[in-house]
Amino acid sequence: MDDGTNDAWMMPPADDRPDDDFDASERPAARVAKKRARASTSSVAEGGEKRPRAAPRSDFRIAEQPGFVLHSHPYRETSLIIDVFSRDYGRVALVAKGAKRPHSALRGVLQTFQPLGLSWSGKGEVRTLTTAEWVGGMLPLTGDALLCGFYVNELLVKFCAREDAHPALFNHYVLTLSRLAHDEPAVQVLRSFERVLLRETGYAMNLMRTVTRQPVVPEGRYVFDPDRGVREASDDLPAQWPVIAGQTLIDMERDDYTSPQTAAQSKTLMRFLLNHYLGGTPLATRQILIDLQKL
Repeated sequence: MDDGTNDAWMMPPADDRPDDDFDASERPAARVAKKRARASTSSVAEGGEKRPRAAPRSDFRIAEQPGFVLHSHPYRETSLIIDVFSRDYGRVALVAKGAKRPHSALRGVLQTFQPLGLSWSGKGEVRTLTTAEWVGGMLPLTGDALLCGFYVNELLVKFCAREDAHPALFNHYVLTLSRLAHDEPAVQVLRSFERVLLRETGYAMNLMRTVTRQPVVPEGRYVFDPDRGVREASDDLPAQWPVIAGQTLIDMERDDYTSPQTAAQSKTLMRFLLNHYLGGTPLATRQILIDLQKL
């Protein structure tokens, strides 16, 4: 499928990584935030003289970074705070000064679901947007696809820590928007995105073997333990864990949601897992989609 995106703007898609064994210790909530820079230290040279410190890095100015606006809200009288998802820097908060002014060059550019080239400066928690240019090459989202896009954006905000780069997830986000814009079945597009999201943010999901290293078989009945992985279904396991057919797990691993059984059971499983990993925090857009019977 020709998604119409600008190939020069996108990073080449990363190779699909095999799902590792589920490891609860890798969950984002349990990880310490990565440091983006280390303090330079001076060393003592021969003769007891200290070497001069390295010149300050210029990382505080980022130019033409591919990204998307996930969310924005007013800031003071004429500005906006925008939450962007960038290819190489992950989620970044930027203040768009004067963006609400009638004649601002940013006013018509900072739209959701449109590829942008973003430049910013600063080193605080909220950086300053310096330029934003519309890249183009993607169809707009409308109707139900637009609601699905907002749902995907909400998941990114909930699961991705600030300044934690996920280039493979970024590329899949671009693909997801393109698939939605081309009216592919939402149930298939969203399940695919949810799996990549959980994998790339530390919730590895190996669906092809159980926690006892037994292969999943199509005729088997299984549950997914959120802290360990696939288990064979039994009466002594929590009743709230949905029972899933082995064929459904195999289809999900293959990213194939064409079977009605797989579509229905994967929806139930992903709804359960997302709710668990979010600690029960509701997703506003999911509820809207559920109400419309589209998710």
